[in-house]
This record gives sequence, structure tokens and C-alpha cells, in this order.
Amino acid sequence: MSALKKLAGETVIYGGSSIIGRFLNWWLVPFYTRMFAPEQYGIVSNVYAYVAFLLILLTYGMETSFFRFAGKSKKPDEVYTTTLISLFVTSVSFVLAVFVFSGNIATWMEYPGHPEYIRWMGLTVALDAFTSIPFARLRLNSRPIRFAFVKLTGIAVNIGLNIFLIYYCPKIIDANPYSIFRYIYNPHIGIGYVFIANLISSGVMMLMLFPDFVGKKMVFDKQLLLQMLRYGWPLLIVGLAGMANQNIEKILMPKLLPESVDGLQQLGIYAANFKLAVLMNLFIQAFRYSFEPFFFSHYKGEDSKMTYALVMKYFVIFGLTIFLGVMLYIGIAKYFIGPRYYEGLKIVPFILMGYFFQGIFYTLSLWYKLTDKTSYGAKLALLGAIVTIGLNVLFIPVLGYMASALAFLVASVLMTIASYFLGQKHFPVKYDLKRVALYFFVALILYAVGVNINVSNVVIHYVLRTIVLLFFLGFVVWKEKKELKRLFV
Repeated sequence: MSALKKLAGETVIYGGSSIIGRFLNWWLVPFYTRMFAPEQYGIVSNVYAYVAFLLILLTYGMETSFFRFAGKSKKPDEVYTTTLISLFVTSVSFVLAVFVFSGNIATWMEYPGHPEYIRWMGLTVALDAFTSIPFARLRLNSRPIRFAFVKLTGIAVNIGLNIFLIYYCPKIIDANPYSIFRYIYNPHIGIGYVFIANLISSGVMMLMLFPDFVGKKMVFDKQLLLQMLRYGWPLLIVGLAGMANQNIEKILMPKLLPESVDGLQQLGIYAANFKLAVLMNLFIQAFRYSFEPFFFSHYKGEDSKMTYALVMKYFVIFGLTIFLGVMLYIGIAKYFIGPRYYEGLKIVPFILMGYFFQGIFYTLSLWYKLTDKTSYGAKLALLGAIVTIGLNVLFIPVLGYMASALAFLVASVLMTIASYFLGQKHFPVKYDLKRVALYFFVALILYAVGVNINVSNVVIHYVLRTIVLLFFLGFVVWKEKKELKRLFV
């Protein structure tokens, strides 16, 4: 139980910084959806979809490989410097290629007049890939405070520059055309300032992490690197396939929708409403930061499998609580995006539940990571990617962005089911499936009841929906009272 409490404690810190940071970034969504038309926000979403894939490619599974090899090595610093040198070489090579071919890439992405978008985001991706290892080292060495400080500083810089460059600079120049700000602001850049702010933010974090990769003896072990690459390449496939499950539609949608439909506009609406599922995503991200180093360091414990089963059950409880909370208060949550985007609210429950199953899948993934059978992770992720891409290609032309929401959910469910059965064969854990299933079906019933509560009086309307949420929490506490006493009394 002490190990479980340690996981909970680190989740609070890592998760706190992640939640606060992403929550702050989330406030850029209402900002963007009020400053930009859906088709402009669609461009931002499209570019960041490519960026997400590139970041996976440029880290090529080395973050998890670093945890695995540094955790068991007698010379963790050599693992660190070997990983760092490898990522430096690949990141620099990537930047050079981007600058040489930025015009061609911009044309292929259908932004022929803006190769600068490609260069700016290429630099950003390279910086983020390189600094992923210093951040991983902070996590491995249990330094969550420094981790959180650097992350939150970068986020603050990004948000501040977005607001300053996109909102305040035009107002200042309109009021005083001869202001000094006319030398740093160009109205023709427009949404490009989103990418500039991100680049500067990544550069600031790089500078803050500078002490973590200088002043050390840079040892490069070729054999060690090859071992890490062999361990990590399936995780690269997992990462790419997993990213396909979350982002491939943002690349496909503008190309698959009929010509009579503005693809970037539809993508903007979809992407904005996708962000309303942020609380589930934040919870999963916070959990992942602590869970991976946790299960690697505790898998030899006598009660490790019992602990993993408890982690799964409580993950499900918290995830279902978030699902109910967002959907029962969707009438309030919708105000975080601009009115021009409301037509896409119908995708939110599917995205929330898709994230929920992705979180369960990640929790189950310990079996192939602990048994070094990471190739299974690649196969499972490929299963999800094939389903996601297939459903998107088949149904986007017919159903529009609803096809993408449904594909996200279906792929996540299938991956979770497949991972469970394979895990029970190779690394059996006695998960409390009866209790998990009970909570799931109770939550769905309460969801159906809650969303059909529509009272003209707003106060009574939300009081009744709050009672529904509290009923679920009360039911869980009643069923878990013995376990809760063991944990907290």
C-alpha cells in the first residue's frame, strides 16, 4: 500500500503540473475560437497534427528505453549521455532537412505561401524531442518540483506571447500606428504567431534545462544505443499508431471531405470540440507520468500484481467520474469555445469515452513492457491505427467529423479488449472485472438519466444533475468502503 501511496503522491505533483499546464493551455481554445474563424483554427489543428507525429518519430521510443535501461544500469549517467547524443544528432539532421525542403513540404501540406510555418514548427519539434530526455531524467530521479517548474514556465511564456502577439499588438498599433510595436508585429503573419509563440516557449525550456546536459562527461556507448533501439523501436510503432488514433483524422479530414464542404472549417469545429474532452486527457496524462516509472520500479514486489489491479480499478472510477462530470455540465463547458463551433458538441461523449478506454489500455500495457514483449504493443497499436484510418477513410466522406469521433472510440475499445486477453496470457493480473463492469454500467445508466434532465429553471436543472453525479460517487464509496479504510485509515 505504501507503493500505491507513493504513486498517488507523485501523480499529484507531476499530474498537478500537467493538469495546471494543460488547463492553462486549454484557455487558448476559447481565445483561438473567438479570435479565429473555424477555417483558420483548422489550419492550426492541421499543423499540430503533423507536429504530433513528428515528435513521436524524433524521440523514436527513447524516452521509455531510457527509463528501462537507466533504471537497471549501474552507470545511469552513461545511459543518459548516450541517449542525449543520439537525440541531438537526429534532431539537428531533421532541422537541416526541414529548412532545405520547407517550400516543398508547405506545398504538399497545401500552405504554398507559408513555408515559414514549416520552419518554425520544425525547430519547435526538434527542441521538444531533444529536451524530452532531460525531462525523463527528472522523472526518473524523482524531481517533480523542477520538472513542474520548467514545464509551467514554458507554458506561461507560450500563453503570454499568444495573447500579446495576437490580441494586444494589433490593438496597440491600431491606437498608435507609430508605436514601437510595429517593428515586432506583422499583421500578415496572422495565425503564424501561434507557431512563433510555441517556438519561443520551447527555446525557453531548453535554456532552463541547459544545466542538466552540460558539465557532464559525454560518454557514447554504441552497443548500449543498439540495445535501446531494439527495445524502443516497437514503442515507436506504438507511439505512431497511438497518435494515429488521436490525430490522423486532423490530417485526413480536409482531404477526404467533398469539395463542396470546407474541409478546414469542419476540422476547426471538430478540433475545438475535441478539446472539450480535456479533463479526461489531463487525467490520463498525469497518470502516465507517474505510472510508467512506478511499475518498472515495483514489479519485483510481492504484492505488485495486487497493486496493479487496484490501480486499474481506481483509474476506472476516476475516469468515469470525469466522464459524468463533463457530460452533465456540458451546457456550461460549451462556453469555453466560440458560438461558431457549437454544432460539433455532439462528438464530445464519444471523445471522452475514447480517451477513457485509451487510459485503460495504457494501464494494461504494463504486461508487455515488463516482459520485454514490446512488439505486442506495436501490434496492438497497429490494430487501433488500422481501424481508425479505415473507418475515417470509409466514413468521413459520408458522416463528416462524426465518423472521426466514432472511429476514435471504436479503435480504443478494440485495443483495450485485445490487450487484456493477451496480457492475461503473458503476465496475468487478477483485475476486478466484475467491479469495473458494475461501475461502468452504473455510470452509463446515470449518464442516460442525467442528460435527459432538462428543466427550464437553470438552478434546479444543475442541482438535479449534480445529484446524479453525487449518487455515482456515493455508490462507489459504499462499494469501496473496506478498501478505502485500508488505504487511508
